[in-house]
Amino acid sequence: MKDLGREPEHVKMAPRVVVGRVSLYLRQLEAFQRQGYTTISSSQLGAPLSIKNAQVRKDLACFGQFGHPGVGYRIDDLIGALRRALGIDRDWPLAVIGLGNLGRALLGYRGFRTRRFKIVAIFDSDPAKVGQVYEGLTVEPLENLKKAATSGKIHLGLLCVPAESAQRVADQMVHAGITGILNFAPVPLTVPPQVNVVTVDLSVQLENLAYKVLKGQEGLLARGTLPALVGDR
Repeated sequence: MKDLGREPEHVKMAPRVVVGRVSLYLRQLEAFQRQGYTTISSSQLGAPLSIKNAQVRKDLACFGQFGHPGVGYRIDDLIGALRRALGIDRDWPLAVIGLGNLGRALLGYRGFRTRRFKIVAIFDSDPAKVGQVYEGLTVEPLENLKKAATSGKIHLGLLCVPAESAQRVADQMVHAGITGILNFAPVPLTVPPQVNVVTVDLSVQLENLAYKVLKGQEGLLARGTLPALVGDR
């Protein structure tokens, strides 16, 4: 392997699934760092995540050429390189758009700060909520979003509105100049090419989990080690 930190001359956007795995690698590297490790191999990095060493190397190659022959990866260096690659070597101001139950829950989530994401503003279209204070922030009317975004105060938005309002509010976010939207509404959004959207649909994740559990139960039932499938009694 070549010296760590040499980026490809023409860096292409990595597939979302790869970015997701690299985020997991980063967390695992930080865990090893806390345990006092200084170097690590691709096998050691992938093992706790059930990811093969070849896949680890392939994923990391999307972000540059890392590692040292006979040594592996220097953990401190690789953590720094991956933080830069993922963009979390800097602060990211966030806005919560929609102060329902989900919006309030996100305001109280402390994990954002550890990854350098900071909620700095709340917006809602409900006049009854405007002016209220949550987590030290005053709820602003949605029409103030453009001013906040163009001033550089906000870069990313957490869209926490009902499905029927999601596209309309997303249009307002795009018009305001926000180029990154984390969409919690269970609907796809239509946005211009320069705007990035990641949709978090918890019901889809639960369906995926239910499928895996069901298939696992079917395997046990076929071997005669499970009396009945969930819901079949």
